[in-house]
Amino acid sequence: MIDILERTKHFGIGIIRLYSALPSTTVAQVLGKQALRSGTSVVTHLREGKRRRSDAEMICKIEGAMQELEETAYWIRLLRDTGIVQMDRVSGLLKETNELTAILVNSTKTLKQRKAKKSE
Repeated sequence: MIDILERTKHFGIGIIRLYSALPSTTVAQVLGKQALRSGTSVVTHLREGKRRRSDAEMICKIEGAMQELEETAYWIRLLRDTGIVQMDRVSGLLKETNELTAILVNSTKTLKQRKAKKSE
């Protein structure tokens, strides 16, 4: 099974490919750059978290990655809803944002439970 760092890296690559295929209109480029920034930041948060000093720091990094995923989904939906890109072009990316978010939510819950047990 592919690990979360590899999976989020592939997600970032998908975002880069989406951005590269966008029309050169101002609106498409502005929305696309927002998606590019947030979509490629997900893996960096998780890589930073891997070098954590504590569970609390890891939780913070995972939550940052989840915020970037939510923001990326928003920009992708705007690109779709404005007709700049077709649904079939972004449906896989939107599905992946949901799946990655679910994985990260579960990871955060596990870390918070572990942290609570340590403090008992």
